[in-house]
Amino acid sequence: MTAPLHKPLVAAAMCIGAMALFGLIDNFMAPAAAQGGLWQFHLLRSLLAVGLLAGLAPLLGWRLRPAAPGPVALRTLCNGGAMFLYFGCLGFMPIAQVAAGLFTAPFWVVLFGRLWFGERVGLARLLWVALGFAGIVLALRPEAAVTGWTLLPVLSGALYGMGNLLTRHWLGREPVTVLLTWQFGVMGLMGLAGCLWLWLAPQPVLPGGDGFLTRGWVPVWGLFGGVIVVQALGSLIGVALSIRAYQLADPAMVAVCENTLLAFATFWAVMLWGAWPGPVQLAGLALIIAAGVAIAASARAPAPVTQDPAAA
Repeated sequence: MTAPLHKPLVAAAMCIGAMALFGLIDNFMAPAAAQGGLWQFHLLRSLLAVGLLAGLAPLLGWRLRPAAPGPVALRTLCNGGAMFLYFGCLGFMPIAQVAAGLFTAPFWVVLFGRLWFGERVGLARLLWVALGFAGIVLALRPEAAVTGWTLLPVLSGALYGMGNLLTRHWLGREPVTVLLTWQFGVMGLMGLAGCLWLWLAPQPVLPGGDGFLTRGWVPVWGLFGGVIVVQALGSLIGVALSIRAYQLADPAMVAVCENTLLAFATFWAVMLWGAWPGPVQLAGLALIIAAGVAIAASARAPAPVTQDPAAA
């Protein structure tokens, strides 16, 4: 099999653009969470996203059926499982601790890339990844005690990293529309399962945003309904850019570029709400940006990759 396309600068621009978009639209999640529920949000957002893809596919000639169902399903399970653990942990763990676990993904990309795909890993690459994670810790300032539950968000980071490696090594030629349809489809099924669970076994709901995880079905109106629509459209664009970035360049480089989400989320929080970060957080954001730039600059063309299972 020939080596995949390698366009690190294009991939970095796509990933950073996606993170800038996510940083903007995700800033409206907190006020929307005071009105609606997490599982209803995922279900309706996914229905809109998949419906839009299905409606445009015949008009634009998009393919939604995978050429490699097995690898696509495995990637979807990895990324869907990562998001399931991430959002599930938000119900009983501090968000900073959960986010820090998810952002261990660059470490797992480097480790799994070496163990399973034979990727070259230099000392400089490891040091820059470690520096980026140190920046994440400073920016998030997780203050919760480390317990056995801490492993769950870290596991979400491992699954997310593995899913993105599969995107690069096995699914580089699969249309982005296929991966989008499957990813949003699985997230929609997760949302449906959560809605059914809360319908059959209603849970106590805390007031405001604290009740986001256990709030059942509510009327879709106002800010909550608007955010669902904006998230459906914005996520389609952002996730598509992110997927394509992983198809075009070194997964470790793209994974670290994704960490700029914290910088963009902070920037938009300042612009929208006047929420200025402290000096420690600013130092952490500077480390994240420096690590991303360094790894992007050091990205090199890969050797021929593992045989695509679909071509075997």
